[in-house]
Order: sequence, then structure tokens, then C-alpha cells
Amino acid sequence: MQLHAFILHLTRAEKRRENAKKLLENCGLAGEIWPAVDGSAMSSGDLETTVGAKLFQPTYPFPLKTGEIGCFLSHRQIWAEMQACNIEAALIIEDDAGIETDVLDAAIDLAQTHIQKLGYIQFQTRHHKGPSTLIDTSGSSALVVPQNTGLRTTAQMVSKQAAARLLALSETIDRPVDTFVQSHWHTGLRPAEIYPSGICDIADTLDGSTIQGGKKPFWEKVWREAARTHYRSAVSRLSRQSSAPQKGGLSNA
Repeated sequence: MQLHAFILHLTRAEKRRENAKKLLENCGLAGEIWPAVDGSAMSSGDLETTVGAKLFQPTYPFPLKTGEIGCFLSHRQIWAEMQACNIEAALIIEDDAGIETDVLDAAIDLAQTHIQKLGYIQFQTRHHKGPSTLIDTSGSSALVVPQNTGLRTTAQMVSKQAAARLLALSETIDRPVDTFVQSHWHTGLRPAEIYPSGICDIADTLDGSTIQGGKKPFWEKVWREAARTHYRSAVSRLSRQSSAPQKGGLSNA
């Protein structure tokens, strides 16, 4: 099976450039550094064309930051590239990742065995809490399908078929890419995850997050926390009710 690596790198994030090169060198796969979309450089017209509102339930309660828009569009570009170049599966790694080579190699082998059936496998940076279905193990690494999909897009393996489904459903966006991928009741694709995966988040040792929100007044912090709690509760409910396959992969819809 053809497996290609994409290292997502925001060109203006110069402090991450060397790390992006190291990721490509050390991930063990043929691939390329993919220039990420800079949301802050998009015109207001392009932003308006890209972003919708209340596209599906639950309604995402926060306005999208330009960095979140750019991140989503970057993943969409790679999903589209997979279709154009007939790439059967891709390992997509963001430029703020660190890797533990031996663990990552084993995780890639484990994911590659199951990617055509599962479609989307997160290489998680933290252990999943909550109900999940065990699919397979390799050494210390476990491949599971959680009921509630974890967030983060630090690293993931995606099949061409799954990428096509996600691409078709995201011509307009209303939430960050990890929150969209989490929404398997909408996409019909219930992601799997591997942990330990050999992937960790080292943004704080580089230049911090490229998606900045700035300081907020106390009242707004209180409102945001209440809105976040309400959203998470709705996600849990819809995840329990989802018709996406319990053992991962794409529904026939």
C-alpha cells in the first residue's frame, strides 16, 4: 500500500522550520513538507466564503480564529491532494510534533495494518478516557475506537476514502478541524486512535501555539467555560447515539 507523509508547516513560523525537517527525516516514510494555509493572510472575502454558521448539531459556540481556519484548510488541501495523486493513505503530522522513533515506527505498522478498514487513525498525545473498543495491540501501543473521539490533529493516518468523505462534507466550515473530525454522527466516520503513538506535542518548546486567542475579560471567560461545558455535553450525547460504526471506519451513508 502506498503511504505518504505530509508535514504541515506554516512558513512564517520560522522557529518550527527545523523541527518540520526533522519530522520528515525521522518519520520513516517518503513524503514532503506541505505549506500550511496562513489564515491571517486571507482576505475578508475568502474568509466569508469559507466559514458558515450552524452547519450541523451541536452548534459550535465560538467564532473561528483565522489560525483555526487556516489549519482546517491545510488539512483539506492534503485530503484533496490524496485524491488527485491517488495516495492510498497518508500520515499527516503538524510541525509542533515531537517523535519517539521506535514507538512511532511500531504505531505506523499497527495503523497501516488497519487503515483501509478504519479510515482515520489518530496518533494521540494523551491516553483516552471513556468507553472505547479495542481493535489491536502492538507492544505497549493500543489501537482503539473511542465512543467520544479525542481532539487534536498533531498526527493522524488517513485513508484516501476517508479523506474524500471529509473533503466532501467540509466545503464550508463552522468549527475547528479536530472538532469536525470528532463529529462522527455527522460525517459517518468514527475515528480510531493509537496510544502510545510515538507522537508528543512540543509547541511550548518551539514558539507556542500558532492559533492565538489573546487575553479575555473575566466575564467572557465565565461565559466561554459554560458554553464549552454545554457543547461537550451535547457531543457526548450525540456520540452515544451516533450511527457511525462502533468498531470504526465509514458508514455506508
